Amino acid sequence: MSTPILLIGGGMIAHDQILPTLYQMQREGRIGDVTVCAQHGRTVKALSQAATLTKAFPDRSFRPLPDYTTGDIDTCKPELYKQALAELPPRSVVIVATPDQTHYPIVMDALCSEQHVCCVKPLVLDVSQSTKIEREAQKRGLLVSVEYHKRFDPRSQMARSRARQGLFGDFKLGTAVLMEKWHYRSSNFQNWFTCEETDSFVYIGCHYVDLVHFITGLNPTAVSVYGVKDRFPNGNEGYLWTDARVLWENGAALNVQNSLSFPDAAPGPNIQGMTLYFSGRGNGAWLDHSDQYRGLKYSFTEKLDAPGGMQHIEPSPDYFMYQDLGGPGLVPWGYGVRSVDFLVSEALRIERETAHLPVDEAIAARRRLIGEIEQQGIVATPANSRYNELVCQAGRLSILNEGRQADISYDPPGVRL
Repeated sequence: MSTPILLIGGGMIAHDQILPTLYQMQREGRIGDVTVCAQHGRTVKALSQAATLTKAFPDRSFRPLPDYTTGDIDTCKPELYKQALAELPPRSVVIVATPDQTHYPIVMDALCSEQHVCCVKPLVLDVSQSTKIEREAQKRGLLVSVEYHKRFDPRSQMARSRARQGLFGDFKLGTAVLMEKWHYRSSNFQNWFTCEETDSFVYIGCHYVDLVHFITGLNPTAVSVYGVKDRFPNGNEGYLWTDARVLWENGAALNVQNSLSFPDAAPGPNIQGMTLYFSGRGNGAWLDHSDQYRGLKYSFTEKLDAPGGMQHIEPSPDYFMYQDLGGPGLVPWGYGVRSVDFLVSEALRIERETAHLPVDEAIAARRRLIGEIEQQGIVATPANSRYNELVCQAGRLSILNEGRQADISYDPPGVRL
């Protein structure tokens, strides 16, 4: 019997990346039924009826919670995911795709229900919560993975390989930028992306902080974040523009700029990229990744019918795209797909290789396999990517104190102004 999957959260990332990947894995016979649980029936209704998904997967569907077909789609049911967890067989896979500040209780509830967990980044905003998640997962022999999909971009893999060979030398200085489109402000972001809860650096910039470690192996030691407040259409205030400086254990510095501000009229889906400078062997070295588009330029006869839709676009074919390979439907492809597929597949592999063992032996074997995964460093886990939670916590401390530097310590893990 194929393993069922529970996806908690039915927003943008579920539509754009996670659910299509799960549908494709299901189409290939690698997973079982998919349940999507959200707080409102209208969320799962919109996801189930999304034109892009129904075109790509005409033969696929998920079990919606709440069941919008019974009528009420507006009542908020924040605890409904607990019912879904109670109904899930032990050591299935739960994917958490909810706002940043909600991750911790959901992940812990999933672990206490004996489930492997894949969580969208960042895992949590407080390092003590990361430690508690690690301990609970270790006790039960469960995999908790964090979905940093840029790790699965071939550019990142190539850079990591060359850096680990010593071809770049020592990282000294870098800049990174990732600014999402303006129309994000009119989405559900305006209901949770507030100054009190998160900011553009924590939500967006963590991608590039993670990549610098992924490529160089260095750990961050200090963070300062200056935030510029702006208002969403509903009047909520958020740090919609941020400028961060991250210091590293070898004295290097990375500047990261993020926002929900890239013009809808601009042709790319966003603007993003990273430039790193190195020194070694009496010479300089350089890494430059332009990530917002991949050399494609289209101009259509009319504007695309989508949020922020343009007539002239410069799309990226690498993060996610649908391929027409002759049907039925379409096949998703890209490093976003590879990321979700890989993390879910690792959880399935752990179960497959330990299912025949008695309970105590199975827990020990699962711990061993998870330890090997953590040592390899491709999958982000609470144990091998705690620097991300430290950076998030330090960033929040800094931005709420007008950009003062927050220092990071690792033993014990913590942050302070």
